[in-house]
Amino acid sequence: MASAQSSGGGTELGQFLRARRTQTRPDQVGLTVGPGLRRTPGLRREELATLAGMSIDYYVRMERGKETRPSPAVLDALARALHLDDAEHQHLRELAARAARYAPEPPPPPSRTVRPHLKLILEALRPSPAYIISRSMDLLAWNPGGLALYAGLADWPATQRNLARYFFLHPTARTLFPDWDELVRGCVARLRSLAGTAPDAPDLTHLVGELLLKSPDFAKLWERYDVVGRKRIQKTFHHPQVGVLTLSGQSMNLEGTPGQRLGVYTAEPGTPDHDAMLLLDAIALEPAGHRDMKPEQQPHSQP
Repeated sequence: MASAQSSGGGTELGQFLRARRTQTRPDQVGLTVGPGLRRTPGLRREELATLAGMSIDYYVRMERGKETRPSPAVLDALARALHLDDAEHQHLRELAARAARYAPEPPPPPSRTVRPHLKLILEALRPSPAYIISRSMDLLAWNPGGLALYAGLADWPATQRNLARYFFLHPTARTLFPDWDELVRGCVARLRSLAGTAPDAPDLTHLVGELLLKSPDFAKLWERYDVVGRKRIQKTFHHPQVGVLTLSGQSMNLEGTPGQRLGVYTAEPGTPDHDAMLLLDAIALEPAGHRDMKPEQQPHSQP
């Protein structure tokens, strides 16, 4: 099923190395390819081992998840051979550290409780759309525009509102975002990065398992094992209720929470984008709330 549900710490390390190896062309690392068809996409295992200055047997053990304590020098040599960027290099180190201390018991899911003062902040940010999400992108709290910005998301039960689920499974998402392809690549990279250090976390494995079954696009991106995604400061929405609006986005970690993040969108006052944002806030159906409410406590739209 999902490779987030790995059987050991070395498995995730091996999967990352294999993904990077098969996506690295020989010419990218200075190798000359002879005539004839290559059966292996990207680098062969022996080629990477040679480039990194290690035996082929040792590298194969790493890729198969059987070598869980590579030295920092080995990791640095692999990073150089694969031309990893700084974020990918750090991810490789984190995977190796986790493999060395792997504990088979999955950690409990983090609390989804949103502190009252954070909900007050969401309300104070109006009319700017704002929301709080969990580490696995569950929508935990929002102000009216923060929910309405993702057209159609309010139609789902509160317990199903997850931005990754929305991007891949909601029929409106592809028309809402003109750069949908780039958006989902960044989304999967974020989840992949989290899976590398918390592959057995139940909140993550449930989401990844569902998306692997229901979305071929997600499954294809998941197999690439990208852990770095581009983040745009501005994002354009083709919104069915307020038209096209381009907003500046900012996200930040919330101190003292279990991985919760605040997302906020803004626009310059007096611009058409700001007018559309004001309209979105005015017509939003739900006031500020959060997904932990019981069904009978969920806010209802006013007639």
